[in-house]
Amino acid sequence: MPQSHPSRPTASQLMRGSDSSAPPLTPEEDRRWATLSHFGGIAGCLPSAAIYFIFRDRGPFTAQESREALNFTLPLTVVLVVLFALGYLPAVGWIFSLVAVFLWAIMAITGLVAGAECNKGRPYRYRLNFRFIQ
Repeated sequence: MPQSHPSRPTASQLMRGSDSSAPPLTPEEDRRWATLSHFGGIAGCLPSAAIYFIFRDRGPFTAQESREALNFTLPLTVVLVVLFALGYLPAVGWIFSLVAVFLWAIMAITGLVAGAECNKGRPYRYRLNFRFIQ
């Protein structure tokens, strides 16, 4: 059975998204990753999910803000994927595509506003947000 290198994370640590030997984030890094989790809303829920699962144990501000961003972008990303798929329907597909673009613009703009607030060190709460992840 192969031995793992002591400084490398194990597969179970990578799956959990945390490494107990990882140092905590500095306040600047904590604010930076929290800001990026909101700015990632331009690309859907993947950036905020990655930041949440990787950095949630290393910085309290990052954990709070990436969770908020993930809770906001996850349902919208699912709706966007469904709307883009419905956009291929003949005759009415353009309506679904138009609604999808509108929702993406809302998600992108609110993510930019939230990221700007986080960059100033202020926590941001989305007005309409389903808080699935606690």
